[in-house]
Amino acid sequence: MSTERPSNLIKHPGQTSIPSLENISDFSLNITDCTQVVVPEEVFFTVAAAGILENLLVLIAVVRNKNLHLPMYFFICSLAISDMLGSLYKTLENIFIILCKMGYLTRRGDFEKKLDDAMDSMFILSLLGSIFSLLAIAADRYITIFYALRYHNIMTLRRALVILAIIWTFCAGSSIAIALFSYEAATVIPFTILFPLMMFFILCLYVHMFLLARSHAKKIASLPTSTVHQRTNMKGAITLTIFLGVFLCCWAPFVLHILLARFCPHNPYCACYMSIFHVNGTLIMCNAIIDPMIFAFRSPELRSTFKKMFCCARSNWNW
Repeated sequence: MSTERPSNLIKHPGQTSIPSLENISDFSLNITDCTQVVVPEEVFFTVAAAGILENLLVLIAVVRNKNLHLPMYFFICSLAISDMLGSLYKTLENIFIILCKMGYLTRRGDFEKKLDDAMDSMFILSLLGSIFSLLAIAADRYITIFYALRYHNIMTLRRALVILAIIWTFCAGSSIAIALFSYEAATVIPFTILFPLMMFFILCLYVHMFLLARSHAKKIASLPTSTVHQRTNMKGAITLTIFLGVFLCCWAPFVLHILLARFCPHNPYCACYMSIFHVNGTLIMCNAIIDPMIFAFRSPELRSTFKKMFCCARSNWNW
């Protein structure tokens, strides 16, 4: 997973050591005319720090505002935690690389290998957590739109917490297993296939939601306050659509990189694409920055909480 260390996800069966993703990109210079794009470490740290701080603000806002103690916002917190893990992964990875360059760490020692596995697990946990958090948000929006009158009975706070506990237990176990056995093709292939399958499932859920939304709206149009409630629900669905689009744009290039590094590392066209590895890694961290902005822009309650937090902090600072 790293840019300068052996990446477990691209080890071939029977091999104990394989060049890293960056080394494969370096090799691509010998078989293509593509120039490797390098993102400065300062940019990595700046973007990662911004992503961690922004998502931390989202978590603090939800905790402090009791009006936000709702299943939807708990699922949003789950997505924020996933984004934080992605940024934290890139931060620790770059610190690891710097320490290796300075000679404080080696790239083949037992401690470094364990650290490598831990960081790979964190990356996989971030990806899986994001996917299943988006799926949970999509399911929550689906229930809100089509079972509006029964929503509070179906999606209780307790059930939401149980769902999140199951999601993160599964993601944690899967991330550890994939990191430890990533040299097996039987592990790598399902991991890479999971991404497009989950995205396809969520897209199908969306198509189903929007196709039935109009007919469902007519059935509840005569109910009191139904118009406002319907607009709120559809706004939530649109927000999730934006989340999904941003997630695909930020994560898909990196997942494609992993697939190409696994199955066609020596193909000139694949190698040319792999020369932008650093850019793909930066996109992952950009996802952590964009998501909180969407939260603040699309949610008036969350936006109001942010304003109160900043105003309170400013008044305390002036005092």
